[in-house]
Amino acid sequence: MLQHQPPPALDPIFHALADPARRGMLERLTRGPASVSQLAEPLPMSLSAVVQHLAVLEASGLVTSRKVGRVRTCTLDTTVLSQAEKWINARRIAWERAFDRLGVYLAETKPADEA
Repeated sequence: MLQHQPPPALDPIFHALADPARRGMLERLTRGPASVSQLAEPLPMSLSAVVQHLAVLEASGLVTSRKVGRVRTCTLDTTVLSQAEKWINARRIAWERAFDRLGVYLAETKPADEA
């Protein structure tokens, strides 16, 4: 079994980030709120497919939306993204420490003729 598995709350976030179309939508939302039509414009897919992708983003908590009249506007929730960032940084720090220990071990165990 793997150690350091992400908490279950992170699973939907990583699932949402796994798709390039959804990452593109998130990238667009970093510049500010956008309508579903604006998010769909650059994508080579139907509006229905875009709505399905947005449902995944909303389920993960990365995106919130509200409907005013006939326009649904989406907004990025950066607090949810920061949860994933914290988990990734903790793993990075752990791996850096492991590599540092490996470097020390290899330096200490290097044969004398290689010095």
